[in-house]
Amino acid sequence: MNASPGESGSFPIKESEFVALMASMMALQALAIDVMLPALGMIAQDLGAAGPNDRQLVIGVFLIGGGLFALFPGPLADRFGRRPVLLASLLGYFVFSLAAAFVTGFSALLVLRILLGMAAAGLVTMPVAIVRDRFSGDRMARAQSLIAMIFMIVPILAPLLGQAVLLVADWRTIFVVKAGLGLVVSVWVWLRLPETLHSQYRQPIKPSVIASNMWLALTTRESIGYMFGGLFVQATILAYINSSQQLIGEAMGAGEWFPVIFGVLAVMIALANFINSRIVERFGARRVSHAALLAAIVVAAVHALVARSGMESLAVFMVLMGLTMFFNSLQGSNYQAISLQPFAHIAGSASSAMAAIRLIGGAGLATLIGRAYNGTALPLTLSFVLISLVTLCFILYSERGKLFRRLNYPKQG
Repeated sequence: MNASPGESGSFPIKESEFVALMASMMALQALAIDVMLPALGMIAQDLGAAGPNDRQLVIGVFLIGGGLFALFPGPLADRFGRRPVLLASLLGYFVFSLAAAFVTGFSALLVLRILLGMAAAGLVTMPVAIVRDRFSGDRMARAQSLIAMIFMIVPILAPLLGQAVLLVADWRTIFVVKAGLGLVVSVWVWLRLPETLHSQYRQPIKPSVIASNMWLALTTRESIGYMFGGLFVQATILAYINSSQQLIGEAMGAGEWFPVIFGVLAVMIALANFINSRIVERFGARRVSHAALLAAIVVAAVHALVARSGMESLAVFMVLMGLTMFFNSLQGSNYQAISLQPFAHIAGSASSAMAAIRLIGGAGLATLIGRAYNGTALPLTLSFVLISLVTLCFILYSERGKLFRRLNYPKQG
């Protein structure tokens, strides 16, 4: 069939459930990071981590493992379909999450986190490919924003969930809870999600075909700037997450209020995606994301100056970081939609290739920024200025020097 099932009206579940299901799958990946933030110090101490910043590796190796393995789910899904790959990813998520509850050493935990990241790679790449199976252009950007808005409930609630678990049990129970939530989403996918891969888009499992498809996805000029833009947005958000417990909870003295403050800042990300879902079809993904990028550069520069002054308070930090997260989130969903637009026929492979670049590059940059943490927000804010300026250069390359263009897309994928 040439029409996307979602646009033709033949899709067997309503769009509201579809959006919720895609958000839930992507939320599991966010849950694997955010639910343990309040416990990172305890985990590092109990398992014998060597240095105070080593706790960040619990997050970093998970993301790097996901980025390395993200190359595989897409080509497999382009051949065998989205459902088998998703269900295998969810099974791995359950097994490795549960196993982490029983580790006795920090190195063993890091190994399991790498394996969990590899399993979760399918939960990052498949929802994007499935959305591309159904929608295109600004319509896809709207769907991505709705999905992002819903799954951002996880960063808001996950640290609170982790803190609540710690009130009645130890940190190992957090991994058990995470495994249970993965099992719930697995059953939902098994019962409700149909196959979305178009029959004429099935690709053979041949190294030459896979390599050709991924090379096309990674070298198309109209896409490449937005692919790297997504990488840099990912890096800024992850760098903030990596340092948040030390910066907000310890250096700025938030203490037990850290999960609440983290949740408040996550609300800004959810708000940005809600606003984007309301305006992107009217103004276009390019115009919205370009305006947000320019605003992000200004906010990051102001924040760097404030941090350098040494007079930054927790309240000022929350305002400026909230604005940074807001403008970065206005870019993220739109960048994904624009970068995938040319690749309906190889959506799985393109999604995998871009996710690998985004996750590996984003996690790598975020880890470097996190390791530069010095008890202040200055390394974080300076990195945001530099990253935003580099993003602008990449976008200008894809747009051949012209910002704020509006392109008209077909309604069907």
